[in-house]
Amino acid sequence: MSKLFKVWPKKPRNTNSVIISPAMEVIVTTKSHTGDPFYNGAVEVKEAYMRLYGVDLKKGCYTKGDFEVQVLG
Repeated sequence: MSKLFKVWPKKPRNTNSVIISPAMEVIVTTKSHTGDPFYNGAVEVKEAYMRLYGVDLKKGCYTKGDFEVQVLG
């Protein structure tokens, strides 16, 4: 069973010329039943940021600690 999460950066950051800000929120659905969207290497989160904002979180070396997560369902 999948879960729905809202994910957004805690504060504005610029790392390796990859800029994120708290206004850049995404809603992701995980493929596995887990309470953490970063559990499987944040695949869904990375894909959502690339699709919506053109931001490569891997290039920016961003981690779970840079984001807030809210469980929606």
